[in-house]
Amino acid sequence: MTTTVTAREQAPPGRGRRPDGGKPTARRRLRLPARLRRIGLPYLLLLPALLLELLIHLAPMVIGIVMSFKELTHLFIGNWGAAPWNALENYRVAVDLDAPIGAALLRSFLVTCAFSVLTVGLCWLLGTAAAICMQENFRGRGLLRAVFLTPYALPVYAAVITWAFMFQRDNGLVNHVLHDQLGLTDGWPFWLLGDNSFVALTVVAVWKTWPFAFLIVMAALQNIPKDLYEAAALDGAGIRQQIRRITLPALRPVNQVLVLVLFLWTFNDFNTPYVLFGKAAPKAADLISVHIYQSSFVTWNFGTGSAMSVLLLLFLLLVTAGYLLVTSRGRKHADG
Repeated sequence: MTTTVTAREQAPPGRGRRPDGGKPTARRRLRLPARLRRIGLPYLLLLPALLLELLIHLAPMVIGIVMSFKELTHLFIGNWGAAPWNALENYRVAVDLDAPIGAALLRSFLVTCAFSVLTVGLCWLLGTAAAICMQENFRGRGLLRAVFLTPYALPVYAAVITWAFMFQRDNGLVNHVLHDQLGLTDGWPFWLLGDNSFVALTVVAVWKTWPFAFLIVMAALQNIPKDLYEAAALDGAGIRQQIRRITLPALRPVNQVLVLVLFLWTFNDFNTPYVLFGKAAPKAADLISVHIYQSSFVTWNFGTGSAMSVLLLLFLLLVTAGYLLVTSRGRKHADG
């Protein structure tokens, strides 16, 4: 019996017959869309977030920049697009330190800088100290962690309103404890007026912000191997040396981001002074966020208020860029 073998069956797969079944064109047509789908899928998933970012942040930012170049007052509230252009006049008024508006803006800026530095420093110090103490196992540690995180979990308005009642002069808890119970003050001071308003604002800001630093540092401490502490203890290193030589260097990358975030949050804080003092904050606690609000919505000079907002944005961008540049150089120097 003779078996007939065709040329296609006799040829090896690499020569006469295609290993893909003789349909390379269809396969190649399917590869390009699949590759495009793989490359474009991440961008497609990010598209909703980008659109929301454009709608919520970028579009109002662009509108605010345009408003800063207009003479937008209460006369053009109904149709702000019809307000006349005045070039850089709003910026000139804002930075003119000899004029009342510029001098008040500078004073508010300095108050905000002092408030931000003090608040960020205390929040970082309290958060780091509490996180280090919470690393040891002891009874009630979970409950104590939950208590520490309570100020961060409370709504801002509820927490600040509670502090506003506590700072009342006649029937507030703060004066009752300091004067009646401890006898630390001669009388019942005003905490929401005068120079004491800065102290009250700082206390409230630190109280509601430090749990965030505690949470971040506590999470970062979980990544430090305990073998390092055990080896250091065997070598005779005390707790202070362990914190200085092991804990703080290991927390440096986290602290760099944490300090920047705390600074931006604190410098732009509007809810705390607004709820604590109302629309007219005392001069000692006149943060720049409330000052810009008063310049825009109280005096109805939205052009000048927009110019102040743009200047604040530029300042924060410069500070952020300089901070990132310095920290990145310090990190490279430490790694090298």
